[in-house]
Amino acid sequence: MRLFVPAAALLLAGLTPHFAAAQTTVIERDRPDTVVVDRPSTESKTVETRESSDGCSSKTVTKTNDMGDRKTVHKESCD
Repeated sequence: MRLFVPAAALLLAGLTPHFAAAQTTVIERDRPDTVVVDRPSTESKTVETRESSDGCSSKTVTKTNDMGDRKTVHKESCD
């Protein structure tokens, strides 16, 4: 009985790497090709520039995208 337990432990220890290697799974997915549609841009952009006599200038840029979202950026600088 004493020889049976160490022999079984050695047998299981020797088979462990084989079990780990057998559990590798590869999953492949078939994806459809990507379709890109170029549409003409309907985005509008307005630029307004102003200069004053004291050496300051300002620039305002307003953009409106296809969805109607509007973004305005104002920059002012003085020399």
